[in-house]
Amino acid sequence: MNTWMRRVARRAVARVRVHGDAGMTTSEYAVGTIAACGFAAVLYKVVTSGAVSSALQSVVERALDAQF
Repeated sequence: MNTWMRRVARRAVARVRVHGDAGMTTSEYAVGTIAACGFAAVLYKVVTSGAVSSALQSVVERALDAQF
């Protein structure tokens, strides 16, 4: 290895030591994506349930019928 490559490698190692591992790996992205999709599915089921749907509809109707 020439001296330039050694300097670059030393800087990279020093940067990791100072800043730590700041990024996610591909497997972490996959797990995060699956968790986000699961949370979105649960949230969709809750929002589209009968009780929540009727409550949201009544809130919107009251807002549209408000007197200014």
